[in-house]
Amino acid sequence: MGRCDDIAQIGPVHDIEIRQAIDSGHVTHLGEALDAHRISALLGEMRIVFAATEDAAFNRVIAAQAREQGVNICVVDDPEPSTFITPAIIDRTPVQIAISTNGAAPVLARRLRTQIEALLPDGLSRLARFMQAQRTWIRRAQPDTMIRRRAWEDFVDGTGAEQALRGEDEAARASLERSLGGVPREGEVWLVGAGPGDPDLLTLAALRLMQNADTVLYDQLIPTAIMDRVRRDAERVFVGKKRSHHTLPQEGINDELIRRAKAGERVLRLKGGDPFIFGRGGEEMEALVDAGVTVRVIPGITAASGCGAAAGIPLTHRDCAQSCVFVTGHARADGTLNLDWPSLAKKGQTLAIYMGLAPMADLCAQLQAHGLPADWPAAVIEHGTRHDQRVHVATLATLPALVIERNVASPALTLVGEVVNHRRSGRWETIHHKEA
Repeated sequence: MGRCDDIAQIGPVHDIEIRQAIDSGHVTHLGEALDAHRISALLGEMRIVFAATEDAAFNRVIAAQAREQGVNICVVDDPEPSTFITPAIIDRTPVQIAISTNGAAPVLARRLRTQIEALLPDGLSRLARFMQAQRTWIRRAQPDTMIRRRAWEDFVDGTGAEQALRGEDEAARASLERSLGGVPREGEVWLVGAGPGDPDLLTLAALRLMQNADTVLYDQLIPTAIMDRVRRDAERVFVGKKRSHHTLPQEGINDELIRRAKAGERVLRLKGGDPFIFGRGGEEMEALVDAGVTVRVIPGITAASGCGAAAGIPLTHRDCAQSCVFVTGHARADGTLNLDWPSLAKKGQTLAIYMGLAPMADLCAQLQAHGLPADWPAAVIEHGTRHDQRVHVATLATLPALVIERNVASPALTLVGEVVNHRRSGRWETIHHKEA
């Protein structure tokens, strides 16, 4: 509506946006009700007509009159008498995308528009305008059409487009100049958090980079449902780690990331949860920066947030938990836990323990030895946010035996604190998950 200069409304006004347009003078309101004869006389002044009254027969009369006068008409939810169908529009000027079901299912078209729009980066307009601004000098610099096309393809598929999306025009132009000169493109590494397991909890940034990567190095905790979102022709390299068994040691992972980036690849390092929370993302970032490799970090929903929400357990609560402490249960080389037990064994807080299954007995014993009561609430969320999630509620005294009895498996997150008593089964869990 904002692109039309002369718009008239006939009939009652129910839409707030139209009412505001009438009040501002952008739309002329011709009356609450006009008979077919009067409307027929007005049709000659119109170029496009939308019939959207609740009277289907009346709409068809207007459609017939419009067709007789050579005026294009769209009858809402009735494609047969219409001369055109209005698609659902995604407007990222100068980029425009139209989705149409040919009038068969308008609601579906709108839903598809929403889904497609969610996948498009916010900077798409900026990227298109940047590319438009470069066309003149590129045409002068390189008369060969084939070379220009290859340079543009390399730019769009490489880091240059990402730079333009972020508004880094100087860097984007430098990337384009390298592509035009046949210089191999620079590689880049993206440290991306894949969230707690449910693919619906991936961030939009993560999804976009998963579709743009040349190579994906992924962890043990990345489920198939998330890997299915990765670009189909991307190379996939498993670098997962289990307790006492590493497919590739951390130094080897760092070297592989550096090697591939220096070869010009866009490398996605996909990690469960958030890369900077017990994900060794900090070590990888340091190694990459020290090697002169461009690196970006995309945060993900960490397991504590995802599992707590999926299990209906709040991490903080006004009545009993004014803080939440993230703790790793990963033991040192000698098998002991190097934790500040007096600080952890305090009331008024929640402990979110990652990788706590193996040392569960020691964890619970130490917390009790340093002041927490044996009946202090605790819970383990197994496979949190996934279709096979199980929630195990116990106490510090009973949790170690319960974990063994129920054969609880990784990935699992442990929550300790009175917030466990405030647990409520939400609709999400009722539908998708089960109580152990």
